[in-house]
Amino acid sequence: MPHFILDCSENIITLKSPKEIIQAVYNTADSTGLFAKGDIKVRINPFKYYTVGNTSDDFIHVFGNLMEGRTEAQKADLSKKIVTTLKSMFPNVPILSINLRDFEKSSYCNKSMV
Repeated sequence: MPHFILDCSENIITLKSPKEIIQAVYNTADSTGLFAKGDIKVRINPFKYYTVGNTSDDFIHVFGNLMEGRTEAQKADLSKKIVTTLKSMFPNVPILSINLRDFEKSSYCNKSMV
């Protein structure tokens, strides 16, 4: 179950392929041991039109949506590992960030649950 959605400037997917970026984030999340095998989902939204501090600087921001139950320390470690991975892939991209959000089991539903 986690979902990692990468918003980024369109130029990012010219520097590395979407498949390579997705796999790197997947591998990093998987390496933490926090998630069941095969449950990790990663998507990329490249933006052609945007502003970052009134500039057109490249950026990557990861939105991580996690089922509740992980500790603050586990989430902090996951965040740092993903940003470290992206920093090694994109050393010249000035803005690399992530935020993780928990969602509640009580309000989650998928098609196998109905």
